[in-house]
Amino acid sequence: MALPTTADEPVDEEQLDELVGMAVNELGVAYYAPLIVIGDRLGLYEALADGGPVSPAELAERTDTVEPYVTEWLNAGAAGGYVTYDPETGRYGLTPEQAALLADKDSPAFLAGGFQGLMGYQRSLSELEAAFRTGEGVGWHEQDADVCHGTERFYRPSYETNLVDEWIPALDGMSARLRDGARVADIGCGHGASTIIMAEAYPDSAFVAVDYHDHSIEVARERAEDAGVADRISFEVATATEYDGADYDLVMMFDAYHDMGDPVGVASHVRETLADDGAWMLVEPFANDQLEKNLNTVSRAFYCASTLACVPNSLAQGGDPVLGAQAGEARLREVITAGGFTRVRRAAETPFNLVLEAKP
Repeated sequence: MALPTTADEPVDEEQLDELVGMAVNELGVAYYAPLIVIGDRLGLYEALADGGPVSPAELAERTDTVEPYVTEWLNAGAAGGYVTYDPETGRYGLTPEQAALLADKDSPAFLAGGFQGLMGYQRSLSELEAAFRTGEGVGWHEQDADVCHGTERFYRPSYETNLVDEWIPALDGMSARLRDGARVADIGCGHGASTIIMAEAYPDSAFVAVDYHDHSIEVARERAEDAGVADRISFEVATATEYDGADYDLVMMFDAYHDMGDPVGVASHVRETLADDGAWMLVEPFANDQLEKNLNTVSRAFYCASTLACVPNSLAQGGDPVLGAQAGEARLREVITAGGFTRVRRAAETPFNLVLEAKP
């Protein structure tokens, strides 16, 4: 759409109607987001998926909830296309596709975690609004707990689907090294989902999980214990420019590099801790290099999350430079090579992620 040529250009009523319609749809989506979180936490979607079509009263009884709330919750979902309603029977259910989106936590399409993170962002709006004026940062450790938990739940299904079967094999010779026993560092590990997936897949390798957020490391340690892989993972509270170790065969960063305040310094430290024949795998949000090619639904979600979490965290750590979640391959390559790497290539991609392999 071309920009207006003057401030007095008349309003196009047809375009205004389209814009209002779009905004009303967006408003409905925004209002439904907390209902997704409620349905996720109360097990309403799982009960719909497991038990077949039900009445509101039956779903309320099945989930130990109250019928009037459940009725309105079901109607909101049906109006938005997230729940199926049969007018002939007055019963509600989920299609397999709806269940994959909101009920099946193991589905690569499961997105309830993203909505959980959204609710967490909303609790930090006053701090973020102030940061817009002051330029100060808001670190991940300062965000609401639902931001961290929701982010992990949003990304984990993709890691479980792609990491071992697609991304690691795309790295030059890395699958065999990991099977034989390699030294691996997962920097910015958060709650440890990526580290645990790798430790389960490669029992002869040794892993170090690193995050600057001490509470996230506590959660990661507990989850490693629950998964039975704690003997293969050591944990360290440290920044990406200060973590310990040397001669790592593989350093991994999952959707974290663009959050960091000194990405060139991070690249330099990774280079120092990597074996001469090692590799650095960066999994980053998918983005094209030109803004106009990122004006789409997926990039919009990433730009929003970047405004609420990624850029604030980078600014909290100095922000030199601030990459944001839609940096794109060319910009990432620029800062990686500035940190001492000579070879960077795109090893794999999904609609949500770029996977880069960097070598000394």
